[in-house]
Amino acid sequence: MRLAADSKSPAANPADSVALLALKAGEARATEDFVRLHIGWMLALATRIVRDAHHAEDAVQNAFAAIFDNLDRFDGRSALKTWMHRIVVNESLMLLRKAKRTETRSIDDLQPRFDENGCRIEDRWATMQTPESLLLQSDMRAQVAAKIDLLPDAYRIVLVLRDIEEMTTRDVTKALGISDANVKVRLHRARAALKRLLEPLIKGRAV
Repeated sequence: MRLAADSKSPAANPADSVALLALKAGEARATEDFVRLHIGWMLALATRIVRDAHHAEDAVQNAFAAIFDNLDRFDGRSALKTWMHRIVVNESLMLLRKAKRTETRSIDDLQPRFDENGCRIEDRWATMQTPESLLLQSDMRAQVAAKIDLLPDAYRIVLVLRDIEEMTTRDVTKALGISDANVKVRLHRARAALKRLLEPLIKGRAV
């Protein structure tokens, strides 16, 4: 499920160039149209990271300010929305850190269980759905999102950025200031924990 920025090149989207020229010229109508066009996905993205509507609004306000202040620095090597996406992520993460919500809570209780022989302990399900397949079902999205919110922030943010926003490992590494190895470990543990949290939903859909 693609919720992240458009990956098309700037050349494939000439509207970017037109919008940039109008914004740099300070046209009020262009600014209003630009905000109206992008505020929806920006708020959704910020909310997925900070998990609070008011904090998300603050993050988006800061992001718009950063975007307008740095229009001259946009070099066109990526799509405009891709550049904006990175700014929203960075502003959301900065606000989250200021709010001191990135606590180092343990995720061990949500990891898979193994018996004395090293075999994974799982119930027998006739049909097992993955977290990704559940996310594609509109009636399940809110419940899956609620389970994701139960993960400790250090793991939840990596899961959101990699699996929902579909950012690359390198981009997540830069955004969070941690190593590639840490991103991969946190993502693996977050996915395993989410599967445990989703077991009641998965079982409920089993035939």
